[in-house]
Amino acid sequence: MEQAYFEDETFNGKDFSKVDYLRGDFEGCTFIGCNFSNSHFNHNLFSECKFIDCNISMVKLSKTTFRDVEFKGCKMLGLNFDDCDKYGVSVSFEECILNHASFFQRILKKTIFKDTQLHEVDFSQADLSHCIFNNCDFLGASFDNTNIEKADFTTSFNYSIDLDNNKHKKAKFSMPGIIGLLDKYDIDIEGK
Repeated sequence: MEQAYFEDETFNGKDFSKVDYLRGDFEGCTFIGCNFSNSHFNHNLFSECKFIDCNISMVKLSKTTFRDVEFKGCKMLGLNFDDCDKYGVSVSFEECILNHASFFQRILKKTIFKDTQLHEVDFSQADLSHCIFNNCDFLGASFDNTNIEKADFTTSFNYSIDLDNNKHKKAKFSMPGIIGLLDKYDIDIEGK
């Protein structure tokens, strides 16, 4: 089946949740207040697109490509970014709820996460080097053999990162956040 091509279009308030597959290549498109929950982005290309205040929960992402895509104010529960095209994830997140997502083995160098909830997110074996995590909540997020070199966590919270099990050279943390680097030792820290 041939892919449709959309350029510089705005989709406002569309309900794509009833559509099994959203097929197409989208370049410079903006999606505002759209509902994509439980649909499929499989094999689609999104280039320089914006998703604003959309529900993108439980969307299938097999072989999906995101190039310079911005998500702002979106609900994005249960997404498996590890199913995306191997080299096709260039994104930013602002004011999103991105809980229960997986970025297993994803290359996310220099990605910006701002004011985003990242509960129970799997960052195992991902490359998060040079990422900026501005005011992000990492409650229950997992970091296992993850590259966080030169990543900035100074304004973020609720992370628990085992520095012995992750690449962390020059990563930035705030003084209160250091508690999340000592969790594995099961010690009581006064003032916590």
